[in-house]
Amino acid sequence: MLFFLILLNFFLISFQFLSNFTMSKFIFVVGGVMSGVGKGIAAASIGRVLQSKGYRVSAIKIDPYINIDAGTMNPTEHGEVFVTEDGDETDQDLGNYERFLGENILSDNYMTTGRVYRTVIEKERNLEYGGKCVEVVPHIPEEVIRRIDNATAKSRADIMLVEVGGTVGEYQNLLFLEAARMMKMRNFQDVIFVLVSYLPVPSKVGEMKSKPTQYAIRTLNSAGIQADFVLCRAERALDESRKRKIAISGSVSPDHIISAPDVDSIYEIPIYFNGEQIGEKIMKQFGLKRKKSAPGLGDWQRLVRKIETVKREVRIGIVGKYFKTGDFVLKDSYISVIEAVKHAAWRQNLKPTIEWLNADDYETVPKQLAELKKFDGVIVPGGFGGRGTEGKIAAIQYLRKNKIPFFGLCYGMQLAAIEFARHVCGLKNANSTEIDPKTDAPVIHVMPEQEKVLLAGRYGNTMRLGAYPCVLDKKSRSFAAYGEKQIFERHRHRYEFNNEFRQALGERGLLFAGLSPDNRLVEIIEIPDHPFFVATQFHPEFKSRPLTGHPLFNAFVAAAINKRGGK
Repeated sequence: MLFFLILLNFFLISFQFLSNFTMSKFIFVVGGVMSGVGKGIAAASIGRVLQSKGYRVSAIKIDPYINIDAGTMNPTEHGEVFVTEDGDETDQDLGNYERFLGENILSDNYMTTGRVYRTVIEKERNLEYGGKCVEVVPHIPEEVIRRIDNATAKSRADIMLVEVGGTVGEYQNLLFLEAARMMKMRNFQDVIFVLVSYLPVPSKVGEMKSKPTQYAIRTLNSAGIQADFVLCRAERALDESRKRKIAISGSVSPDHIISAPDVDSIYEIPIYFNGEQIGEKIMKQFGLKRKKSAPGLGDWQRLVRKIETVKREVRIGIVGKYFKTGDFVLKDSYISVIEAVKHAAWRQNLKPTIEWLNADDYETVPKQLAELKKFDGVIVPGGFGGRGTEGKIAAIQYLRKNKIPFFGLCYGMQLAAIEFARHVCGLKNANSTEIDPKTDAPVIHVMPEQEKVLLAGRYGNTMRLGAYPCVLDKKSRSFAAYGEKQIFERHRHRYEFNNEFRQALGERGLLFAGLSPDNRLVEIIEIPDHPFFVATQFHPEFKSRPLTGHPLFNAFVAAAINKRGGK
C-alpha cells in the first residue's frame, strides 16, 4: 500500500511538472556588437515567415531596464512608447510585432527588469517562497520563464519569439540569458537561439569585418548558449568567405548564417528571409512541417511590389519636438505615425515623402510657417509639456486658415481646440492647465480622476491608457472614414477637453465628431467646411496595419492628394 501511494505521488508530481510546459516552440532573438540594428524587425519578420507556413506566432519583448514600463522613458532616448490594447506602455518593438503579425500584442508579452524584480519581491513578502532564501539565481530567471510561459499560453502561440533588448555581454542581460539557457535545458528540442549581429565596413578599410560577430558568438557561449542561427546585418549582402569564417569560428552550420543587408523598406525583410529559406530551416530544427492551411506570403509580396513601383508622391509634414537629439534626427519617437502614413499612402498607390518640422522654429521664426504650403497635408502628433506648443498652435492656425489638410493626434487635438478657441471664438487666453494652470479659459483641463494621481505624485502607468469606445456623429468625416457608429481606439493622456467650452466652440462651427458613450469625453473634433481638419484625443496610429492602413489615415492621405488636384 505504501509503495502504491509513493508511486501515485510520483506520477502526480510528474504530471504537474510536465503540465507547466507547453508544446510550444521558442525562438530567442539576441543582439551582438551593438543595439539598434533591427532585432525587433528581424524577430517580427521571422514571425511573419512562420505565420505564412501555417503556424500561430506571437512575440515577447524583454527590456533590461529597472523601469517598470516604457511610459516614463524619454522618447528622444528610448523611442516611441507603444500602447497596447489592454493599456500597457511598452517598447516600440511591440508595434513592429503588431504590424508584421497583424494581431494585437498584449501586456503579458512585455517585461522589464523592474517588472520581474518587483514580482519576485512581492512574492517573497507574501511568503510565496515558503520561507526559502530568495536568490537572484534561480528565482529571477524562474520568474522570467513563468512570464514567458504565461504569455505563450494566453496567446495560444505555436511558436513564441522572445526578443532580449540590448546586446550579449551587457550586465543587464545576464539574468534573461540565464532564463533562456534554463528553458533550453528543460527541453532541448523546443528552443532556438538567433543572434542578430552587425558586420561593419569601415570606410577607410573598405572591407566587411566579421571579427566583432565572432566575438559576439563567443560571448554568447560564455553565458552557456550556442547560437543556432546568425543574422548578419550589414550595408550589403554577406559573401561566402565571411559566411565560412563565421560558421567555423562560431560552430554554426554554414546554411544557418543568414545574410541580412540593408533594404529600402522594412516590409521587404520577410520576403528576403523567405528567399533565404529561414522558415524551412527553423521548422526543420524544430521538427515541424508546413501546414496544409498555410496562407503563404502572397499578400506581403503584393505589398512589397507596390512599395517598389509607386511613383506619384504625396508630401506630408510632421510638426513635432521629439526628433532632435544633438546633430541627429531620431525618427523612432514617432515611428507608429510614420508607418501609418506609409500604409495609407501605399493603399492609395502613392509614394509618401515625410518631412520633419520643428515646432520650436515656428515660435522663433514665425515667417517660417509659410513652408507649410508646400505640403499636401500636415500632422501634429502627441506630446507632453509646454515646450514647442505655441509653435504647434501657430502651425495649426496656418493650416486652418489656408485650407491645408490637418490631422491632430492626442496633444495635437488639444492644441487644435485651443487654437480654435483663441482665434475663432475670441478666447485670447485659452490654454491647457498642463501648460498654464492659472489660465482663465481652460479649454483643456486635467481629467477629474487624474487630479488625485498627480497630487500623490504617481506618474507611472496612471494615465488613461488602452482601448476605449467612441461613438461617431453620422454627419462627420470620421464616420464616413470608419463606416461604423462605434469604434475602439487606444488612449494615452491625462488631460481632456473641458465640456464647459463645448457649447461656445460648437456655436462657432467646431463639430464634436466623436464622443464617449456617456457623452462625457470629447474624442474627435472636426471643422466641416475645411478640406480635412480632423483631430483625435486617441492615437489611431497604433492600430494601423501595412496591408489595410487605418481609416482616418486613409482619409487624411486621400484629402492630401486631392489638395494637389487629383483623386
